[in-house]
Amino acid sequence: MTNASYPNTRMRRTRASSWSRAMYRETVLTPADLIWPLFVTDGKGVEEPVASLPGVSRWSVDGIAKHAKQAFDLGIPCVALFPNTQPNKRSDDGAEAFNPDNLMCRAIKAIRDACGSDIGILTDVALDPYTSHGQDGLLDDSGYVLNDDTVAVLVDQAVNQANAGADIIAPSDMMDGRVRAIRMALEMNQHPNVQIMAYAAKYASAFYGPFRDAVGSGGLLKGDKKSYQMDPANGDEAMREIAMDIAEGADSVMVKPGLAYLDIIWRAKQEFHVPVFAYQVSGEYALIEAGAAAGVGDRDALLMEKLLAFKRAGCSGVLTYHAPRAAQLLNG
Repeated sequence: MTNASYPNTRMRRTRASSWSRAMYRETVLTPADLIWPLFVTDGKGVEEPVASLPGVSRWSVDGIAKHAKQAFDLGIPCVALFPNTQPNKRSDDGAEAFNPDNLMCRAIKAIRDACGSDIGILTDVALDPYTSHGQDGLLDDSGYVLNDDTVAVLVDQAVNQANAGADIIAPSDMMDGRVRAIRMALEMNQHPNVQIMAYAAKYASAFYGPFRDAVGSGGLLKGDKKSYQMDPANGDEAMREIAMDIAEGADSVMVKPGLAYLDIIWRAKQEFHVPVFAYQVSGEYALIEAGAAAGVGDRDALLMEKLLAFKRAGCSGVLTYHAPRAAQLLNG
């Protein structure tokens, strides 16, 4: 730091006009920094608003394709898919996850038909949208989530999605060793260019409630996920998780949730110098919507300030349900 003193240095000098503020701006947000999460449901021509996520709906496969085209038109480079699997297709072992005609695979193919290779498709790998108990993996008799048995199933799920045309596999399950297993399986199944964005630091957070409503697992969940998702009190542990996922073959890493963990994003970027993404999760989105509705502040200003904070902390991009509105604002 320089030994600046007043009046030689006036910090307000470069803030005096809009052109100057733009020229000195340290952090820039563009539509290319956004990933839009989309929820898929059964049927045709279906839109089901998610009550706990104002402005967000589940769409049938045909609607998903239209929204992917909208994303491309807005300059958003990638969409993330999450299925709302019907109860009669859920099971204790989550076998629907590796059905080549499941909702996820049909949505991938519909987007490919509509958009070709113009937009990236990120797919979630975990069993909670497919299990009857709402946990991310297979259970033993005591209800404990089995690590290695779950990893074997996740590999089949990941290859199934890659075969359907996914560009980025995003394991969100937090099982140990799953990144290496998935990377090896992708290589062995002729998918060397399919990326892995690992949910490397996924915390056992209170901010996930609306998401679980959207995918239909909230009312099914038995117990909690604290035996595999991280303790919100831990930062050093997150660095160990991130280091392991990078070593196992992750192309990028994700921190989830986002805003309450900006310190983790900053540390990860400073320590590992790899692409770091944040998931602005459903509870964070809902709080912005509720705050704006209550008159706390202007909705657009609130959402843009928070997205900019992710970039300033070191994010290469952000998964956010506000992606289309943010892109509209950024495009002018």
